[in-house]
Amino acid sequence: MTLADLDALFARRYSCRGFRPDPVPREIIEAIVNAARKMPSWCNAQPWQLTITSGAETDALREALWDQAMAGGHDPDLPFPSGYSGVYQQRRRTCGWQLYEAVGVEKGDRAGSAKQMMENFRLFGAPHCAILSSPAELGPYGAMDSGGFVAAFALAAQAAGVASIPQAAVAAHGAFLHDYFDIPEDRLILCAISFGYADPDHPANGFRTERAGVDDIVDWRG
Repeated sequence: MTLADLDALFARRYSCRGFRPDPVPREIIEAIVNAARKMPSWCNAQPWQLTITSGAETDALREALWDQAMAGGHDPDLPFPSGYSGVYQQRRRTCGWQLYEAVGVEKGDRAGSAKQMMENFRLFGAPHCAILSSPAELGPYGAMDSGGFVAAFALAAQAAGVASIPQAAVAAHGAFLHDYFDIPEDRLILCAISFGYADPDHPANGFRTERAGVDDIVDWRG
C-alpha cells in the first residue's frame, strides 16, 4: 500500500448515520478487529476491550438505550469536554448544521434537532454495536491508546466495505452500560462504535465534513 492508497482510504471514511439492516458476517468483523488490534499503545498495554452485539442483541440494546435516554440524565465514565471555544466550536457547529440540513431540519427547529440527536440511541439503525472500554487505572493514557484503536477500527472497516460511526452519546450512559453488559467497574466505558453496511440513500449520509489544512495543525520549527 502506498501513502496515496492510505490517503484515499482516509478520504472515503465518514461517520455513517444510516445503515441497512443486513448483518456483517462474523469473519469480516473478526478481520476488522484483527487489523485494528495492531495499533501502537503505551508500553504495548493494548488496553482496549470490545463488547460487540449482533442480531437480536443489537435490537435489544437499541430498545434499552432508547428507554434509558428518554429517562434523561447522563453519567459518563470519562468526563465530557468542559466546553468548545474558538475554531473548535466553529467546527462543531458546522458539522451539526451540515447534518441538520441534510435531514431537513431547519435552524431554530429544536424539536427536529432533538429528534435527530436521539437517533444516536437507535444506533442509526446499525446491525452491530461495539462498546469499547479501557482499564480505569490507565487513565488518560488508556483512553488515548483506545482512541487510536477506534480510528484503526473505522479505517479497517472502511477497507472491508463496512461503514461505522464512533459514538460518545452512547457512552454518556456509563452506569447503564456497566450494568447491561456486566462490564466491571474497574474499566472505563469510552465510546460505542455502531457499524454495518451503509444505506447510500439515507439523507444523513449525504454530506461530508471538512478537515483543517496541514498548516492549520502544524507549528513548523525549521
